[in-house]
Amino acid sequence: MNETQAPEARQAVDHDAYSDDYIRAILRASKTIAMVGASANWNRPSFFAMKYLQRKGFRVIPVNPREAGKQILGETVYASLGDIPEKIDMVDCFRAADAIPAITEEAIAIGAPILWMQLGIRHDSAAAKAEAAGMKVVMNRCPKIEFGRLSGEIGWMGVKTKVISSKRTKRV
Repeated sequence: MNETQAPEARQAVDHDAYSDDYIRAILRASKTIAMVGASANWNRPSFFAMKYLQRKGFRVIPVNPREAGKQILGETVYASLGDIPEKIDMVDCFRAADAIPAITEEAIAIGAPILWMQLGIRHDSAAAKAEAAGMKVVMNRCPKIEFGRLSGEIGWMGVKTKVISSKRTKRV
């Protein structure tokens, strides 16, 4: 790690148990989100998440090469992160784990400070590479769910017991 990085950037993150402060800081720092794997299909999880995050004041820019040039929820779709003509605060990945290394490379190349992998998505070596490049990383969580939980939209009944979580459990 680079000694010029802020102390919080040098601290190891437990990717099995993120603190509320860590998640909250990421959500507060994010204004523009590139959603890789965004779908125009109204019943896909990425569509729900994009719509919710837009309603909460985030700008969500969809990335999907099959939909490039079209619109999803009023935003132009781009084929890749590199095609987006503005600064991105967070890259939210709605893609399978095997796609994460390439997305991580693109996220590093555009200077995105945050890499977020959706529920069920974890790629430890890609996360390590992103963190070595100075990025903050979240895996196996949903920013929509985390925002709702931390803002109080999701009632605290059950949440503090860890019975309700945005973290997908491993199937046995």
